[in-house]
Amino acid sequence: MRWIWIDKFTEFEPGKRAVSLKNVTLAEEHLHDHFPGYPTMPASIMIEAMAQTGGILVGYERKFKEKVILAKINKATFYEIVRPGESLILEAVIDNIADEAASITGTIKSGDTLVADIKMMFSHIDNNMAGLEFPQENFVFNDQFLGLLRFYLPADVVI
Repeated sequence: MRWIWIDKFTEFEPGKRAVSLKNVTLAEEHLHDHFPGYPTMPASIMIEAMAQTGGILVGYERKFKEKVILAKINKATFYEIVRPGESLILEAVIDNIADEAASITGTIKSGDTLVADIKMMFSHIDNNMAGLEFPQENFVFNDQFLGLLRFYLPADVVI
């Protein structure tokens, strides 16, 4: 199963906001189990897609030198069911960014229809976990992930 839940960025304003696209298709294995005969996109995967969109936006602010992880979901309200064939637009806006953490507000839409409102916090674990043993390499923004990110970002955004 793949773990990158966004297909591409359509807008990227460093320090402000990012907009990504996720096409929901029956080629995704989880849709065959959720639910048999009536496939829907799980809310947990939509939350992860928003975490990836917002996490990349937050990571970019520190040039991907720190490990940025999802720390807390403050709010996640879902209004609609998402079915295969739909395209989701995920917009993440930075509310606050500090040395230890960052927060974003996100919306997920299918066309003009609001699917979800999400607020989440990220932790910069390099700053928050001083003294604890973590791998030196950045296991969040690794070379494989950044290679995909370079493909997704608009040409005018440099990492």
